[in-house]
Amino acid sequence: MSKMPVVFVGHGSPMNAIEDNEYSRTWKAISNRIPRPELIISISAHWFTKGTKIMNEEKLKTIYDMYGFPKELYEIVYDSPGSPAFAKLAKELISKETEYDNSWGIDHGTWSVLVHMFPKRDIPVFQISIDAYAPAEVHYKIGQELKSLRKQGVLILGTGNVVHNLRLVDWHMGSKGFDWAYEFDDYIYDNIINKNYDNILKYNEMSSAAKHAVPTPDHFYPLLYVLGASDKKDKVSVFNKSCELGSLTMTGYIWEE
Repeated sequence: MSKMPVVFVGHGSPMNAIEDNEYSRTWKAISNRIPRPELIISISAHWFTKGTKIMNEEKLKTIYDMYGFPKELYEIVYDSPGSPAFAKLAKELISKETEYDNSWGIDHGTWSVLVHMFPKRDIPVFQISIDAYAPAEVHYKIGQELKSLRKQGVLILGTGNVVHNLRLVDWHMGSKGFDWAYEFDDYIYDNIINKNYDNILKYNEMSSAAKHAVPTPDHFYPLLYVLGASDKKDKVSVFNKSCELGSLTMTGYIWEE
């Protein structure tokens, strides 16, 4: 079996789940371009925990971890099956201490993208949480440890935003960004294209724009899992490279054999 790609998606607003826009259309197009996964492991910005947790139930609930949105968003049910067998495999591959935890479910970081990529909800999916207390290198290493699953048809999906600062959102800016948002997004882009991953792991000390772009690492860290699971021989391409409301970037990446 050929290796599955790995994908990082800038998911942005939950409204992308129900809107037909450039982002959602691109997510649809990606699913048509890649082989059909046997399973999806999602690392979502919205499961940010103490320690690393793994879902291992047969049936996972849909989580509505956002407030004040239209009723139809809360009516989306993303009820793909889980996979206890692959959850066990993932747990065995990760050298860091982990635990099973089914208190969460499939959150909007995951389902707002998957409703477009795989609307039939027939591919097993589960999430692995982001340990809020672990440094960048640990998240990258977990990605490296999960890399072998790509040969078993597993799509490793990171979902967050390279630049994500809700405190500085400017509703008047539409699809434009602050200078520092473009600067940081381009910094990450250049280092991904040139495969200088050390510069990405050291983003805080290497980029002066990081303090505004990544005030908290929850939306940034999903990228590190995907980077770890990528292969130096993979061909990388970028999609949705854009800015929204001043302080969010929607840039996504796909690594393919």
